[in-house]
Amino acid sequence: MTAQVDPWHRLRARMRWLRLLSHQQRQTLIMMLLALATGVEFLENIMFVFASSHIVGGIDADPRSFALVQAAYAVGSMLMILKQQWLAKRFGYRYYLTGSLMLFMAGTLTAATSTGLTQMVGARFLQGVGGGALFTSCRILVNLMFGPADRPRATRIFMLGIFGASTLGPAFAAELVDRGVWQDVFYGVLPFAALAALGAWLLLPDAEARDDMEGPALGPLLLFGVAIVALQASLTEARFDIFSHPLRVMVIAAIALALLGAFIWQQWHHDQPVLQLRALRQPVFLTGLAMYFVYYMINNLSAYVFPIYAEQALRFPLATTGWLNTLAAAISLAGIWVYLKVARRLKHKKPLMVTGLSVMAGAMTWFSFMPPDIGPSALILGLVGKGLFGVLVIIPIAGLTFSSLAGDDFAHGYRSKNLIRQIASSFASALGAVLLQNRQFAVHTSLVNAIGQRPAESEQWMHTAQAALVSRGFETGQAHAGALAQLAAMVDQQARLIACEDLYRLIAVLALAAAVFMLVQRRLD
Repeated sequence: MTAQVDPWHRLRARMRWLRLLSHQQRQTLIMMLLALATGVEFLENIMFVFASSHIVGGIDADPRSFALVQAAYAVGSMLMILKQQWLAKRFGYRYYLTGSLMLFMAGTLTAATSTGLTQMVGARFLQGVGGGALFTSCRILVNLMFGPADRPRATRIFMLGIFGASTLGPAFAAELVDRGVWQDVFYGVLPFAALAALGAWLLLPDAEARDDMEGPALGPLLLFGVAIVALQASLTEARFDIFSHPLRVMVIAAIALALLGAFIWQQWHHDQPVLQLRALRQPVFLTGLAMYFVYYMINNLSAYVFPIYAEQALRFPLATTGWLNTLAAAISLAGIWVYLKVARRLKHKKPLMVTGLSVMAGAMTWFSFMPPDIGPSALILGLVGKGLFGVLVIIPIAGLTFSSLAGDDFAHGYRSKNLIRQIASSFASALGAVLLQNRQFAVHTSLVNAIGQRPAESEQWMHTAQAALVSRGFETGQAHAGALAQLAAMVDQQARLIACEDLYRLIAVLALAAAVFMLVQRRLD
């Protein structure tokens, strides 16, 4: 009886042509693989946030539900970031990254076939489990697999992969939804994930034999998971229940902070912690983490608002909205290329970061004063500022934050940084959804009241609109109903526009506050 051979091993054995490549060519392939694997997660998340209103509508959910969906991804991601080191050592990066990408693909397929909120929450959690540690793992592999001579080129390719995915994401999502259905946002990322999984299996090294591996430390992991779920719940519910049920919100928040504090205390005093906190007490690193949080908050708030602002408030076509977003990302990509050319000549990075935050505040202010009848070209100046924000802020922060970390400390630091990224990104998207809904409701009520206080003007407008419809052949009753529908649509659009512009003003204030903090702090220079 012939023994069955694992198809993955059969495939790897057949790819003998890889041995014909030179060492440098294989190194380049691995660099591109690490960029692709990380880019897959960025691409999917950017596409999800861009098309969030279509996805939420497709499963008949609301902004509160969207916050829950985002929280599910964040929780799954953070749990895997905590266990990234143990899993990578236990199974090796080839098995670990291949398995992670396949889990990510399974979650993506489940999301694409979801018909309700419960399925989507479960799918996003599975996606988070599979994709959450891709960024961390691939960035650590850049340091592990390449020596000092090759590492700068590997880092450049890695960053270009991330920003390239960020550039492709909005336009890709817009075209998929515009030409198909919202499910295509998930189907569209699958070929890239499959290619990355194949590359991980063929190109990454096997695990080294280890006899000193302990168990997966499920206790701290469970404690952290419960703490993060409670924290996400308190942040999400606060905007809905802070006035109607303040005690409930305070109790949930207190439980979350107590559990998180218990986790941190346990990790601090443990001989072999999941998260190496004691090794990361450096002031420069901690200041960098704080700025990472601020950057991801501002960036993700802006990313959530813009599609709604452009498509629903300004009534741009979906494809146009996607390409405008891609324009901003393309500016970031071009800026990265320029920055990498001149970075060595820039001894002080603080002026760049202050400028980037100020430019972002200006861009958000520009968006906040747009009238409802503008064309896409009116947004170009703001999009340029939005694109420069990422280059001028996040790249210098990354270089300065990790400059003092090496070896295992770098790996621990990068895991901590990506935990911050997930918390900030999830909170920003959820907060944006809730703030926008609350503000839109308040403005809509005010506009309706204002119309009611001007009966003569309202009646005159209704008469004019109704007469125009009658002249087109509508009956009187149909014309009246049509005029009412037009008035309701105008009120909805104006309420959405004002709500978006108010949120842009909030983002501008956050960016200015961060610029002031960056100016006065002395750690990142």
